[in-house]
Amino acid sequence: MTTPTPPAHPAAVSPELVEAVRVRLARTGVEPSAAQVAVALRAEKSVYGDAEILAVARALCADLIGAGPLEPLLAQPEVTDVLVNGPREVWIDNGTGLRRTSVTFTDDAAVRRLAQRLASAAGRRLDDASPYVDARLPGGVRLHAVLPPVASGGTCISLRLPPRRTFTLADLVTAGTITPTAIPVLTAMVNARLAFLVTGGTGTGKTTLLSALLSLADPGDRLLLVEDSAELRPLHPHVVRLETRPANLEGAGGVGLRDLVRQALRMRPDRLVVGEVRGPEVVDLLAALNTGHEGGCGTLHANTAADVPPRLEALGCAAGLSREAVHSQLAAALDAVIHLTRNRPDGRRRIAEICLLSRTSSGFVQSVPALTFNAAGQTQPGPGYTTLTQRAHP
Repeated sequence: MTTPTPPAHPAAVSPELVEAVRVRLARTGVEPSAAQVAVALRAEKSVYGDAEILAVARALCADLIGAGPLEPLLAQPEVTDVLVNGPREVWIDNGTGLRRTSVTFTDDAAVRRLAQRLASAAGRRLDDASPYVDARLPGGVRLHAVLPPVASGGTCISLRLPPRRTFTLADLVTAGTITPTAIPVLTAMVNARLAFLVTGGTGTGKTTLLSALLSLADPGDRLLLVEDSAELRPLHPHVVRLETRPANLEGAGGVGLRDLVRQALRMRPDRLVVGEVRGPEVVDLLAALNTGHEGGCGTLHANTAADVPPRLEALGCAAGLSREAVHSQLAAALDAVIHLTRNRPDGRRRIAEICLLSRTSSGFVQSVPALTFNAAGQTQPGPGYTTLTQRAHP
């Protein structure tokens, strides 16, 4: 009788077999060790060598305590986002735009299990009664997931990885995000304690640039970072972090950005930093920057630098301020906007312009271009350049 020849490579282990072993181990309640996997494989009437058994064991461990088939993608050093659109579509962004991978799941139930396990690891609920979740995983990865039928094409998972290291301005020049001519201006803005916002769309590198700029702050400064999810990582000796907390299943115990901004003001900040301005906390931030807290900064989602004053106006009015009050506070609180964009189709992130926030004769604030950078890296001074340099070099 001829002994069946084991497969020559771990790739021969099918997802269906891994799923069968997972179900068998789940029924018996044992850990997915190599020995237990070997027993389960024999029960499935499959003969494999040591390499294949270890491959199945690793796959099961990833499925039970890690990110399943997404683990290899999350381990890639340049990946910033992993996006799952149902069981057959997994995309990544490694800094050059979205790219579809060959990773798939056996079915939507497998995607749903992964989404629910990740939500549970973050202390959140994800089921038919609560079909979406936005949370931060213990390792710092930002999780968003939506279940069917809300996601009609199948369970969707979005994972945003935190920066693996802090980039310096020199690193960002190498990456093409900023031009060498921008470094003296950006450095002078930080040293002069100008208040500014880093703006742009999703995935344009706002947090990366802000971390690099905060690394330039005087080592004697005390930085108070207020964030939804701890993503800013400045290379600075005195950093205090405050992070929001979602409400529990009963809807109690939540701590929002506005609460944290108020607490940060009582902690003797030299620089108050709001990781992302997107709600009523804008009122407290503008008030703080108008009461002697120089050098404050943050990020804001905006399509263009010209859209920043209207965006802040909308947030302030929604929080109860009048339009005139928002612009009055804004004119005295913020000095400049650093706007980022993303090239098409190569996906490269870069600074598009640095603008001065200036009050017009009507009393409303507008963005005045100071430096504009085109896709080729050429720099063009604008009407706000002289005023900006005077503020940055008092």
